[in-house]
Amino acid sequence: MIKKILIANRGEIAVRIIRACREMGIESVAIYSEADRDALHTQLADEAICIGPAPANKSYLCMDKILSATLLSGADAIHPGFGFLSENSKFASLCEKCGIIFIGPSAKVIERLGNKQEARKTMMKANVPVIPGSKEAIKSVEEGCLIAKEVGYPVIIKAALGGGGKGMREAWQEADFEKAFLAAAKEAKNAFGDDTMYIEHFVENPRHIEFQIVADQFGNVIHLGERDCSIQRNHQKMIEESPSIALSEQLRKKMGEAAVQAAKASGYENVGTIEFLLEKNESFYFMEMNTRIQVEHPVTECVTGMDLVKEQIRIAAGEKLSLTQEEVEIKGHSIECRINAENPTLNFAPSPGIIKELHLPGGKGVRIDSAIYSGCEISPYYDSMVAKLIVHGTNRKEAITKMKSALGEVIINGISTNVDYQYEILENKDFNLGNIDIGFIEKHKGEIVCS
Repeated sequence: MIKKILIANRGEIAVRIIRACREMGIESVAIYSEADRDALHTQLADEAICIGPAPANKSYLCMDKILSATLLSGADAIHPGFGFLSENSKFASLCEKCGIIFIGPSAKVIERLGNKQEARKTMMKANVPVIPGSKEAIKSVEEGCLIAKEVGYPVIIKAALGGGGKGMREAWQEADFEKAFLAAAKEAKNAFGDDTMYIEHFVENPRHIEFQIVADQFGNVIHLGERDCSIQRNHQKMIEESPSIALSEQLRKKMGEAAVQAAKASGYENVGTIEFLLEKNESFYFMEMNTRIQVEHPVTECVTGMDLVKEQIRIAAGEKLSLTQEEVEIKGHSIECRINAENPTLNFAPSPGIIKELHLPGGKGVRIDSAIYSGCEISPYYDSMVAKLIVHGTNRKEAITKMKSALGEVIINGISTNVDYQYEILENKDFNLGNIDIGFIEKHKGEIVCS
């Protein structure tokens, strides 16, 4: 049994995990930086421990401090949430060595799948379709340039240990390659401490479809359907929905089976996500696997009824899956909008500050995942997302209408947000018709404007 969990994270995901712990009768321990001393997660947890100054590399990324806090508090497990150390195999390994349960897959699996190049190799062996690209990690411009010619332009250069849209650049021709490679490598080094890169052929304007995987320690693996994450800006997801209207039942079955096969081939345990790129001709390619809970997990929870955080904890405690594949049923349609502290009229510049007035929507089928409150300070040190607004309707049309209504109720004064920008996307004719792909924002940037 797991009796006490330390949450190695902050913000809305920390609050989300604390609430799941409460409902399961499990004690929770929050960690916080000096900038987060008054944060909501520190107030809701049973215990809270300061682990250092505001910069993440001196607090939320300090493995030794987090492990010391875990041992000091007597917690027997760590939930890493998403971001920070959630996909760090070294951290998972240290947890194992300290006798602490890491709520996620094993260090070996994280290392295999967290490294995008190694993940590609695993998928190829399992006959899961992959995008044509480099077979080995790329460590120099010269080596990368040769591989790019073989793969064929345009190419996308990615950090082998990356995620969240960081450490990625496109090169449309050979003349662009060196600048793109060096920029991606520098960003990867700063964000992940590793500038190992790999190269893929750039698939132009596909849909971004991901399948939610759940696997226990007894070899049982299921998927909970898909999420369409095609509405993105600079590789950062903005709106996610489930299910995707682009998938027929036949294609859903085919992609779901490929996702389960991918998880089995890697020996995966716990909750994870298999991400695919889907072309208009229904060809699909494995892109990457995220070995953690996703930001957009609530839309899957809404249409399946499964609490993914609780399932993570149960699996880590050695329990079997609570559902079989045959028992998974998708009901209705769910949409999530990420509300960020940023100013769309100033090229989405971050907007830290103090929230002076706050009203968040409610009602049947409306969910808010957030850690903000009136008077709280939005720090400049961390990710700009301040809330997730999720709705659930009987169909996509109803979900869109409900989301527009909910967005119209949001009041966050004191900082700028992207709420109006999100509303404009939902008003767009092509969005309503389902004519979306990862190039949607760029294609409609002249139409989606905020005053």
